[in-house]
Amino acid sequence: MGDRDWRPFIYGGLASCVAEFGTFPIDLTKTRLQIQGQKLDINHATLKYHGMVDCFLQVARQEGLKALYSGIWPAVLRQATYGTIKFGTYYSVKDIINKYYNHDSVSVNVCCAVLAGAISSAIANPTDVLKVRMQVGGLQGHNVGLLACFKDVYTHEGVAGLWRGVSPTAQRAAVIAAVELPVYDFCKVHLMDAFGDKVANHFISSLIASLGSAVASTPIDVVRTRLMNQRKIKNLLPGAHLYSGTADCFLQTFRNEGFWAFYKGFIPTWVRMGPWNIIFFITYEQLKKLY
Repeated sequence: MGDRDWRPFIYGGLASCVAEFGTFPIDLTKTRLQIQGQKLDINHATLKYHGMVDCFLQVARQEGLKALYSGIWPAVLRQATYGTIKFGTYYSVKDIINKYYNHDSVSVNVCCAVLAGAISSAIANPTDVLKVRMQVGGLQGHNVGLLACFKDVYTHEGVAGLWRGVSPTAQRAAVIAAVELPVYDFCKVHLMDAFGDKVANHFISSLIASLGSAVASTPIDVVRTRLMNQRKIKNLLPGAHLYSGTADCFLQTFRNEGFWAFYKGFIPTWVRMGPWNIIFFITYEQLKKLY
């Protein structure tokens, strides 16, 4: 490996953590909106929140401002692993292909992004499960810390519980990466004449990339969140029917709630992805220039 090979990994991890801190409350509202309204789960049969703003205000009023950051530590831990591997792998593999094969195209970028997104998300899945459980904890009346949440999942569901929803998680990450990273690179290159390699370019490119990734990934994200939030042991949710897997969750969600259920939480998803990508890419680009 060259003496510069480690830098995309470090920059990716640091920028991801900064972006996560800045946008986490929006992510919490997205998760709350996605798990409500499931007719097969008696605990979430009614709609408690009526949109992102209402969810934000209710959580702050009923559970305190601190609750808006429930699950922040597993989220940061996730970004430290997922972000590091995802962005580091994407830029490193792309650079290797460009260096040895002199081939840079949208198709190559998409393939590199899919590979990086799927691998990194699968590795970081346990932190994602803990984040979702902690975000939903206040809704169910019991906020817990990171270690207590880990113990609860491990005790009742074993190691397999930490990889619950890993299939849609990897699919979602692959879709987001396949749209977000190539679109950002494409926009950045084509805006170079107008803005140069400056913050304005990074801002516009990341904003455009976030819209595409939000539209493409939200349906998978809804399924992923629901799978991660359900229990393996049915007697923990008396009278509730649990999903048997990704396909079953897709089918039952569509049958019980209709197509638009797959876009529950879309607004906070997009509202979060926009600032997240802006913070991430600007931080990443500045780190590259700094070092």
